[in-house]
Amino acid sequence: MSLDSHHGKWTISSSDDEDELLPPSGTTGASSRQTAEISHSSPPSASPVTLKAEAARTPVSSRSVGSEARRTATKNQINPVRYKTSPSLAGKRKNEVSEGTGWALSDSDEDDGAVKQNNQANLPKRAPLKPETKKLKAESERPPSPHGRQYYIDESEDFFESCTPRLDDTYRFYLNKVTGLDREYNSGALHIRDLLSPLFGTLKESVQFNYCFDIAWMVKQFPPEFRDRPVLIIHGDKREAKARLLQQAQPFPHVRFCQAKLDIAFGTHHTKMMLLWYEEGFRVIILTSNLIRADWYQKTQGMWMSPLFPRLPEGSRPSAGESPTFFKRDLLEYLASYRAPELEEWIQRIKEHDLSETRVYLVASTPGRYVGPDMERWGHLRLRKLLHEHTNPIPGEERWPVIGQFSSIGSMGADKTKWLAGEFQRTLTTLGKSSLHPSPPIHLLYPSVEDVRLSLEGFPAGGSLPYSIQTAQKQLWLHSYFHRWKADRSGRSHAMPHIKTYMRVSPDFTQLAWFLITSANLSKAAWGALEKNNSQVMVRSYELGVLYVPSAFDMKTFPIDETPFPVSSSTSGFPVPFDLPPTSYSPKDQPWIWNISYSQEPDTHGNIWVPS
Repeated sequence: MSLDSHHGKWTISSSDDEDELLPPSGTTGASSRQTAEISHSSPPSASPVTLKAEAARTPVSSRSVGSEARRTATKNQINPVRYKTSPSLAGKRKNEVSEGTGWALSDSDEDDGAVKQNNQANLPKRAPLKPETKKLKAESERPPSPHGRQYYIDESEDFFESCTPRLDDTYRFYLNKVTGLDREYNSGALHIRDLLSPLFGTLKESVQFNYCFDIAWMVKQFPPEFRDRPVLIIHGDKREAKARLLQQAQPFPHVRFCQAKLDIAFGTHHTKMMLLWYEEGFRVIILTSNLIRADWYQKTQGMWMSPLFPRLPEGSRPSAGESPTFFKRDLLEYLASYRAPELEEWIQRIKEHDLSETRVYLVASTPGRYVGPDMERWGHLRLRKLLHEHTNPIPGEERWPVIGQFSSIGSMGADKTKWLAGEFQRTLTTLGKSSLHPSPPIHLLYPSVEDVRLSLEGFPAGGSLPYSIQTAQKQLWLHSYFHRWKADRSGRSHAMPHIKTYMRVSPDFTQLAWFLITSANLSKAAWGALEKNNSQVMVRSYELGVLYVPSAFDMKTFPIDETPFPVSSSTSGFPVPFDLPPTSYSPKDQPWIWNISYSQEPDTHGNIWVPS
């Protein structure tokens, strides 16, 4: 039987339009979970094959295999496609239930609002769900991954050998380790256990900002000697989802919580950052991974790791320890935007440390409506301001394409001028104080159905690539921008990207005008949108990233490193994590789009799928 007959023609989506759907009065939060099923179909004329699976932000113990089609896919995953797999990993499976998470819709930008809208406005009337006691019993019996109980491979011991960043590393940009790749492609890459290793410092306390959490798994990533050190979790969960998160932490009294304020509909707390306080100093890590096992397993992720910031001498001025990029000021301003008492002691600690070695700029989003000078503090207008002030015009810049790469897509309007080719393109094409407003090529990297099918995780990898069919059908114009995910040079073509990057590259793809790694996907919720005749900008979500500009590194442009990632310490080239030039979609390629339809009953195994 062919793969098509097993799976149908797959397209995918996740959440609905954040701007066009307003939550009806009396709705509950995103955590009001509804029974649902996923229908994977070809373009609208094709017949769908219906699948069910379990959702991303439900507790880890409730992740599961879904319908017959999903079980068929799961059976095929018992020996998943591997590319240059290490002999020590080949065919090695866990015999017990994994404690990690599985498939997760980890980055839907329209999270709360889309679920609210669908839960309340679009659902047909139906019988109530089964009693809670029965539901809990079913959840306790579910495997932790839609792949099945035996999916996760036991990593070899050397996989977790801590790797101290090179002291002479120029960019401090790293990819994550990916299970199943040859050692050469994981050399210099970092796992979360590496980030928390005692080789980086004697940890006293930490803060974890993120979107999805598996608390038990997170705690086990700390080395034994740090496993009981205080951890503050910054999250955006509300109501039932918040209650489940707090319940996860009951066995861990050293874990505390701080709920980020989300006062604008459809916003999420999407920032991914670690603040690590050591006996030796302080460190910041800004990354793209959720704190769940699936995100650190066979996906492509990225991170910026700061130097170890030393403590300032007693009596130092408040302005001491600032970097040429004003990273300290901007980080303090971002933390203050939470208006959270739990972060006050961390704000004071940062003030007491020397962050002067930082060579990147902070690009953040925080929810709100901003006017006047405040418009340039957050979102894409913040990026525009930095590019205007800290880059320089380039001869022939109209031929320098923009590349955007992301894992989730929001609603951008009926045509490209509504946002993407209007205000957002204006930001991405800013180069210094040039009076030119060119329209260079824009390449958007987003996996196709075939990319996901052939990935290390198989079709379940698409669970972290949310793009709803409801949104996609309203912006078919966007698909002409799409290029496929290819990362042969870093060995990650088949490790689906959860990383998000944006850059301006030369026509011959050898130079960079700037590079950004961020949590922000392609959506107005993440980047902000102008309102009231461009006199106001509205941002829905918390996001965070770092911008590399050549002037901060005493360069005119960044040369691109052409050797496999990671680069050697002697090179000055920037390690772009995917292949250049971008690979165009062929006529037969289809982007990965979720089509969610709702179902009244769980499947025969008691599994339900809840959109996130």
